[in-house]
Amino acid sequence: MKQNQTIVTYFIIKGISDVPEIQAVIFVLVLLIYLITLVGNLTLLLLVWTDSHLHTPMYFFLANLSMLDMMTSTVTLHKILLTFLTGDNKVLYVACMVQFYMFASLSSDGLFVLTAMSYDRYVAICQPLNYHVMINLKICLLLASFCWVFGFIQVIPYIWIISKISCYSSNEIDHFFCDLVPLVSISCSDTTILVRLSSIQGLIIYAIIPLLLIFTSYIFIIRAIMKIRSNIGRRKVFYTCSSHLALILLMYATLISQYMVPSNSLGSKKLFSLFNTAIVPVVNPLIYSLKNKDVKTAFRWRLEKCKAQIAFL
Repeated sequence: MKQNQTIVTYFIIKGISDVPEIQAVIFVLVLLIYLITLVGNLTLLLLVWTDSHLHTPMYFFLANLSMLDMMTSTVTLHKILLTFLTGDNKVLYVACMVQFYMFASLSSDGLFVLTAMSYDRYVAICQPLNYHVMINLKICLLLASFCWVFGFIQVIPYIWIISKISCYSSNEIDHFFCDLVPLVSISCSDTTILVRLSSIQGLIIYAIIPLLLIFTSYIFIIRAIMKIRSNIGRRKVFYTCSSHLALILLMYATLISQYMVPSNSLGSKKLFSLFNTAIVPVVNPLIYSLKNKDVKTAFRWRLEKCKAQIAFL
């Protein structure tokens, strides 16, 4: 039953589950996942920063992706941990808007960085002789800056429209963070414009443009691979793209499940959100660590160096 229409100054985050008996289990699991996310991505950042063999455009963009994963997990999962420790599941209206803004911006940034990585793979495979001219430090910085800045700018219209919502039927958000779908579900104002903006902008900016650019890059990549006569050479070239393709498939699969698959249950949306914000940031560094020889070599070198320093002490 809907409550009386009211203007809220704070929201109550219901969390992953409201069953008291499993709150401790949820806290431990979320804390463990969050720590693994931080350790995995910080390790990858450290390797990219310290190993000269990883000072390449591909790992530059991968480092950006690692930073985005850590920030996304922190923005979305911190309330679960704080609620268990303090017992306070309230979040101020302004803080809720900031959380949604940060999450939406960081999520779109991740898609844009993956798109920039597809351009890097295209140049490396299809234009190898011009690689250091077409993909240099200046180009990398410009592409990364565009991904970050545009990602934060394109969410501003959502915040402006949401700020115009005059009332809510309830101040309880059936989610573990402030996201668009649960906010719209408790609004008693007309959200037609917001829903249309979400559909159109999401389709164009999050789906059509990135996928078109990625698809175009891989058409040229596949054509270049097919021209390689050696089967071993083909597998070697494709292997360099497999990690990137895995990240793209994982990212879009979770986003489609979270926002584009029709569902009458906010609970199912919540589970897909949890997978996107908790599991994906853990998997991303593992994909590159387990499938990339350069990263594994750099990790072993760093580990041996740490062992030598400990033995010396």
